[in-house]
Amino acid sequence: MDRLLTSGRARTAPEPVLAAWKLPLIVAAIAVVIVGGFYLGGPGLGMAAGGFAAATIVVMAARRPPRGPIVPAPLRDFRHHLLVVVSGVLEDGRAIDRIADAALGDIDQADAEVLLLMPARHRFLDRWSSDSDSAHDQAQRNLVLSVASLAKADIAAAAHVGDEDVVQAVEDELRTFPATEVILVTTSPEPDVAGDGAVAELRSRLQADFQHLVLDLDGRPRTRT
Repeated sequence: MDRLLTSGRARTAPEPVLAAWKLPLIVAAIAVVIVGGFYLGGPGLGMAAGGFAAATIVVMAARRPPRGPIVPAPLRDFRHHLLVVVSGVLEDGRAIDRIADAALGDIDQADAEVLLLMPARHRFLDRWSSDSDSAHDQAQRNLVLSVASLAKADIAAAAHVGDEDVVQAVEDELRTFPATEVILVTTSPEPDVAGDGAVAELRSRLQADFQHLVLDLDGRPRTRT
């Protein structure tokens, strides 16, 4: 029997930045390589060294682009705004109960605005054939079932299909949705390195309360950090 595991709420941590003293050293090293190439091998080697240095900078920038904080859109009212990110059909009773606790709030408070977000999962053949419709359609079907599950618990929710990358999907959605809390619901019968990376990035960049609910299928309680 599966168990619902919960990681604690997370506040943002400062994003690592490049130390100020390192930038002049990097520029000096590039200059030395280019000048040395011109001195030792003439214009040909110098141009080649300059091209190699430029290509290295481009590759490093592409592999690690700047990552700033993920800031939700400004609040439109004083309600709780809950973004629930799901990786499959939301039908686990305990996960729904946890979402209901966050959404319905106290009796004297207005119900939260709830938005379900499901990243479109593209299969390898879909990417190879540039077919994104099937993944989008499957995500929409899963969202219809998930919205129905929440409706049974008296939770009204809207639903959107997002980018395949979980972090990018959340960042895109929060440009217009003023989330005060984000709940990520995943099912992980085995270690998921990519998913763990997304959770860690959301913890460090998200400027809102964050919870990660894990539906563990092996029956053993574990805590994700």
